[in-house]
Amino acid sequence: MIRLLIADDEDLIRGALAALLALEDDLDVVAEAATTTDAVRLARERRPDIAVLDLEMPPADGLRAAQVIRSELPTRIVLVTRHARPGVLRRALAAGVSGFVPKTTPATRLAEIIRDVAAGRRYVDPDIAASALSEDDCPLSERELEVLRASRTGASINEIAAQVHLAPGTVRNYLSAAMAKLGAGSRHAAAHRAWEEGWI
Repeated sequence: MIRLLIADDEDLIRGALAALLALEDDLDVVAEAATTTDAVRLARERRPDIAVLDLEMPPADGLRAAQVIRSELPTRIVLVTRHARPGVLRRALAAGVSGFVPKTTPATRLAEIIRDVAAGRRYVDPDIAASALSEDDCPLSERELEVLRASRTGASINEIAAQVHLAPGTVRNYLSAAMAKLGAGSRHAAAHRAWEEGWI
């Protein structure tokens, strides 16, 4: 039996996925989690063979949970995502994630991927891989990337300014420029986009 941990903050998706995978004769769902914190805790307690983690899950994200789990346990990781950006894929592979699949993957196909991962193979969805190979060049300057990186922590303008050794007004200007270039409505959205693309 392949022991699974299923983690997704959307109850309906997590429950449906757990129920469908449990129908497979060789898969056993031993734990379910709604947060990255619970996913890490349950992985430590239940020691599943494979953790199926949603990428966009609070309070950190599925990739951060994957890094912690991989650093402590032999558990293999399959990341499931709605929006797969090239930078996230690169970071996931560097963190030792074994599978990277979109949420549109049918449960029967996911079960096959889980078996492949359990056998020591890797799986990356072909569309995600293709987008990683054709990624856009970063339109942001080094300073814009620096202030976006600092803003990912939720820091205030004054805190960011202190961190990057710039005046608050200058930080605002760099953030505004980055938001305009990325078509983002907020500095948080711009920082998230830059993170997804792998620029920060």
